[in-house]
Amino acid sequence: MDKKYYVTTPIYYANADPHLGHAYTTIVADVRKRFYQMNDYETFFLTGTDEHGDKVARAALEKGVSPHEYASQISQKFRDILPRLNASNDRFIRTTDPEHRKVVRHILQKVYDSGDIYFSEYEGKYCVGCERFYKDTELVDEKCPDHQTRPELIKESNYFFKMSKYQEWMIDHINKNPDFIRPERYKNEALGFLREPLEDLCISRPKSRLKWGIELPFDSNYVTYVWFDALINYISGIDYLDGELFSKFWPVAEHIIGKDILKQHGIYWPTMLKAAGIEPFQHLSVHGYWLFEKGKMSKSLGNVITPLDLIDKYGLDAFRYYLIREMSFGLDSSFSEESFVSRYNADLANDLGNMVSRLTKMIKNSCNGIVPSPKKWTEPEEKLEKIAAESRQKLIESFDTLMMHQAADSAIHLVRSINRYLEETAPWFVAKQNDQDRLDTILFTASQNTVRAALYLLPVMPEKMLEVFNWFGISPKDQWHLDDEPLTPGLKTRIDKKPIFPRRKFKAKASSNQPKKSGKSQKKSQKTKPSVITYEDFAKIDLRVAVIRKAERVQGTDKLIRLQIEVGKEERQIVAGIAKSYDPDDLLGKQIVIVANLESANIRGVESKGMLLAANHGEKLTLLSPEQPIRSGAKVK
Repeated sequence: MDKKYYVTTPIYYANADPHLGHAYTTIVADVRKRFYQMNDYETFFLTGTDEHGDKVARAALEKGVSPHEYASQISQKFRDILPRLNASNDRFIRTTDPEHRKVVRHILQKVYDSGDIYFSEYEGKYCVGCERFYKDTELVDEKCPDHQTRPELIKESNYFFKMSKYQEWMIDHINKNPDFIRPERYKNEALGFLREPLEDLCISRPKSRLKWGIELPFDSNYVTYVWFDALINYISGIDYLDGELFSKFWPVAEHIIGKDILKQHGIYWPTMLKAAGIEPFQHLSVHGYWLFEKGKMSKSLGNVITPLDLIDKYGLDAFRYYLIREMSFGLDSSFSEESFVSRYNADLANDLGNMVSRLTKMIKNSCNGIVPSPKKWTEPEEKLEKIAAESRQKLIESFDTLMMHQAADSAIHLVRSINRYLEETAPWFVAKQNDQDRLDTILFTASQNTVRAALYLLPVMPEKMLEVFNWFGISPKDQWHLDDEPLTPGLKTRIDKKPIFPRRKFKAKASSNQPKKSGKSQKKSQKTKPSVITYEDFAKIDLRVAVIRKAERVQGTDKLIRLQIEVGKEERQIVAGIAKSYDPDDLLGKQIVIVANLESANIRGVESKGMLLAANHGEKLTLLSPEQPIRSGAKVK
């Protein structure tokens, strides 16, 4: 089978410095490329910068430099951060590149010649931040929902692309290709856009208002609308006009984007391709927002987190692991440094790092530092081998379904299973009995599976997992494969005094506006009886039936479970302190009752949008559920 994989990030807009959102998208694309390389795919990874349009022109004016000079400065910052993220991109494209401009003009002329571009006058509400016109129905309190600013009313003559002509084709293509836009919620959202009449797309800007752009090939008085320009990078970046890369990789293209640009990629881009006579890409994979202090992380909102600060503080691979492990692809996720440290200590320092140190020390003490040969194979070894095989299969399935957080968790689950295996087989006790054959088997089995876990985590943490290999005496090579068995008997282990993942401490910033309570006032508050509320007060509480779709423990805690729930057509996340009463696997598909209109809260760095109802039953909690199955989202009266 001819296996190929082409992955792209959005080309990042050159009007501000890189932030956490950019880092996440880039790392996701990089992790996916590395995984497919480990499965013998020929791969290509494209990223770059989008450098034309109103925002760049205005930012340059504020700085007192030319748009090209300003765009070059910002573009260089994005280029510079790629090696800091250990991104393995094959090309970095700029929309100011001559080759890209050539392809854009070629596509414009082709679509114009076919009759799908026409000239007309238009008046509309234009958001400079989004660089697009908005309908009144799309605005929130008459403001752009993303930038929270009032759009400008603009009336001018422009060129328009007959996007409406392709509405039925677009609906049909999405329905016939269910994984064209994924996860499914974004496919449904795109279809939601298409339930309304699709308007034609304004694809030009008059030079009298904006000179910074690619000139239209059929009218020198206009430049190209930035989105019609930028989206074409995905084919210009693989030599659409001149090379073999396009025919090789375009049929397997996967675009990784954030949900804020779904309409441009899920509607504009496919219809543009159709008009130009080019087959659509294979996948549009859409992720959610990183939330910070109850809101979207955004340059325009001024609440961005700089990735380099975190990398310098905690290390690159720990940063990569946290982003992949913490976000369920497609859903929003809350970022906090406290949850970062908690995840780091639980998964990397305590589980994986400690396991590597523990095993290499036992091999040094019991086998002179030489990886032993297995000799006495028993039931515990068979059981661990089965778990390792399941982890490998889970890894593959998780990448196929975009659930990279589950792929990372499957490797850590294997490490925890090794811990349980060691507790069960007790090699320290076997050593005292002088049963060297049995001891050799235990140490080899545990070490082999620890190395397997490191192999499974290699796409996520490419540098640190090579350190794990080094501790077990495994020599580096150019390319590792998923089916490799790196550990073999006879290797000489190497123990470093510095742990692979040293434990970290989180120091919360002191808050000066939280008064301290005296012991006396605390005692008094404990005796206070619950206040009586009126019926009107109670009626404000919105109780709804929900269904649990996913459940997993919150790392670093012994009580909390993170639940992904369905409330009617809405999907949301809540955190509940029920881990001592329920196993996550037993919760899947269970109907529960939640308080649906509770203000969002951040619990140990995890966003919780609601609260489930439970009652004490002795020392355990019992979830309140409907007497019989009922429609999800039903109101509890």
